[in-house]
Amino acid sequence: MHWKTAAAGAAIALMGFVGSAAAEGALNIYNWGDYTNPELIKKFEDKYKVKVTVTDYDSNDTALAKVRAGGHGFDIVVPSANYMPIWIKEGLLLEAQPDQMENFKNVDERWVNVPWDPGRRYSVPWQWGVSGIGVNKKVFGGDINTSAIFLDPPKELVGKINVEPEMNDVLFATIKYFGGDWCTADREVLKKVRDKLLEAKPKWLAMDYSVTEKLPSGDYAGVYYWNGAIMRARLKNPDIAFGYPKEGYPVFMDSVTILKDAKNVENAKLFMNFIMEPENAALISAFAKYANGVKGSDQFLPAEMKGAPELVVPAQYEKAGEFLVACPPDVAELYTRIWTDVNK
Repeated sequence: MHWKTAAAGAAIALMGFVGSAAAEGALNIYNWGDYTNPELIKKFEDKYKVKVTVTDYDSNDTALAKVRAGGHGFDIVVPSANYMPIWIKEGLLLEAQPDQMENFKNVDERWVNVPWDPGRRYSVPWQWGVSGIGVNKKVFGGDINTSAIFLDPPKELVGKINVEPEMNDVLFATIKYFGGDWCTADREVLKKVRDKLLEAKPKWLAMDYSVTEKLPSGDYAGVYYWNGAIMRARLKNPDIAFGYPKEGYPVFMDSVTILKDAKNVENAKLFMNFIMEPENAALISAFAKYANGVKGSDQFLPAEMKGAPELVVPAQYEKAGEFLVACPPDVAELYTRIWTDVNK
């Protein structure tokens, strides 16, 4: 998850060292847009005298397609948990053994033996969060802890809603709205999901990645989006509130991995170890406003993140959150067909 931007493919060279002669190699990072703190990159460059280039993508599918095609030149990519099994199965990732690195001891225990990378042989945590509801309270003052905000929008929000253009997140919330389970192949449930999305879409204004600007400015009055981006919007406009859909909402984690065909493997490993340092993990979170998976990083976070409603789930909504997992291929095909219909 994770905030994403439409500026996919735009390469940003973040050079923090003094003089190119001092550089000791390079590192090419392929990451979600607007998700990498320039201060973190500069700190890494200054410490290791490595030139870092960050290239943005806007979705898991975009990143996967680019790397599958070859000739990309990237060393690091940051897949979401539900896509990790695909990357591993297709042999696209290096088994870098981050669990043997010096700073791995700082990874929070809950993020060590994860189902998408048991024991962390391929990846280290970047950030994690949820998809939820963001609403301008001056426009709508009712219950926002429900996916009805974008699936059956109140009249105050009709024509003013943005929905994240991520198939799995949107289908997850819609399936849960009808009482179904994620990865269900129940045709009756999926027909309801498809019909509801087709009915709701004309009531939306957009499906894009511009929430951090357009929600606080008033261009959008309601969104289904990632919590960190909605927090960034609230910091610009205190009328923005965050809601956890009681019917069910997806939880994500994005993790740093090294590509099997990386040209700068040692620098990539240095970066992996670097971001497991609590102070550096805090820099990642301070920029994009998502939680990370590193113990001890809380003490370095900005005050605005401590106790933030977008990061602290109310007890009554905790059980509604569920980690997105990769669905079986036959189910994924059904979901893709629904999503294709929605996007026609």
